[in-house]
Amino acid sequence: MAPLRRLPLGSQMALLACGGLALAAVLAALLSIWFEARTAALLSFATSAPLTALAIHRALAPVRSLLRALSGTVSSYRDGDFSFGIAWDGGDDLGALVEAHNALGEVLREQRLSLVQRELLLDTMVQNTPVAMLLIDAAGRVVLGNLAARRLLGEGRRLEGRALEGILAQADPAVGEAFARGGDGMFTVGREEEEEVYHLARRRFRLNGRVHELALLRQLTTELRRQEVQTWKKVIRVISHELNNSLAPIASLAHSGAELLRRGQTERLPAALATIEERARHLEGFIRDYARFAKMPAPRRAPVRWSDLIARIGAQVDFAAEVQPPKGVGHFDSAQMEQALINLLKNAHESGSAPEEVRLSIRRAPSGWRIEVRDRGQGMSEAVLAHALLPFYSTKRQGTGLGLALAREVIEAHGGRIGLSNRAGGGVCVALILPDPDAAWAGHA
Repeated sequence: MAPLRRLPLGSQMALLACGGLALAAVLAALLSIWFEARTAALLSFATSAPLTALAIHRALAPVRSLLRALSGTVSSYRDGDFSFGIAWDGGDDLGALVEAHNALGEVLREQRLSLVQRELLLDTMVQNTPVAMLLIDAAGRVVLGNLAARRLLGEGRRLEGRALEGILAQADPAVGEAFARGGDGMFTVGREEEEEVYHLARRRFRLNGRVHELALLRQLTTELRRQEVQTWKKVIRVISHELNNSLAPIASLAHSGAELLRRGQTERLPAALATIEERARHLEGFIRDYARFAKMPAPRRAPVRWSDLIARIGAQVDFAAEVQPPKGVGHFDSAQMEQALINLLKNAHESGSAPEEVRLSIRRAPSGWRIEVRDRGQGMSEAVLAHALLPFYSTKRQGTGLGLALAREVIEAHGGRIGLSNRAGGGVCVALILPDPDAAWAGHA
């Protein structure tokens, strides 16, 4: 076959046209074959897809149901309902998940039941306690008021949601005055035979990030009356004992003196009369101490240099003194403070301490003065420490039980406090905290 270029131009064109047609025919055949295969595949997929999808949908239906159940129980847990459980028969990983989920629900149910029971117990205790309880929020509204509070302040009606100010306005004026004073304190409701004594205690704390106040009003009438009766019985016993100790020898010596006179033995009369005088003066001092304790007036405060007070006390009883600052000035009733410190120093000497170990220390404190009377005596047992400040309590055979009680009365009348403690190495320390209400008298002279 001759080369293409040797053929005439017309023949070349005809040959190229035939080749192009043949190539096009081949391509057309190939496209036809691909299209038929694709169509068959699509027709086959279109025919089988619904069946496959239906099979997958049915196979996954239990899993979808389980997921819906899990979602529902989680929502219930969030709402505080732990009564739901899930059943799953499979032993696969989903079964382990369901088992763990049910175990968690059981734990939550038990904890919720225990919490509910504790809340019921606490609510029962709060509602039925004889102490009136008020929980007040930062806005001054009552969040909780138990039954005793309703009876005392609300005539039996609910107090929750009401303003404390409005409640106190309708209550006994003594209750409002007690709240107005602030802090803890005692007050009396009613008059004469119907008087009831209460103690108010107030505490602040944070609840859910907000300041709240808890007010407790405890009725003390019965307890105070019982204590009053016991105190009167003890007073009568102490006074009777002292009277008998003095009057019996006086009566006996008076009778003996009369017999001596009748017999003309007058040389023995001075001794008998001296004993009668000694016992009479002892009885006079005993009654005077009781009268002083019972009729103690309100303190008359005045500026007093501590060094001057110590000099007056030192003329009556021996002790070593220390004052810081040396020229310090206090503000108190001089006569009452002098008597209180004399009683404490005499007690220190009677404790068995060496005289040089009886010390009086007076030091400036941030808000007043700290006064300490220390000794190196036998100390006190825990029982004696707990009762030593009570009136008429004494471990001494001839004691009246008024020395420490008088000191307590004096210091508390000045707004201070007193405490007793045993010292390391033996002895007792009596500490007085005396506030200094007037800064003009504080510091140095």
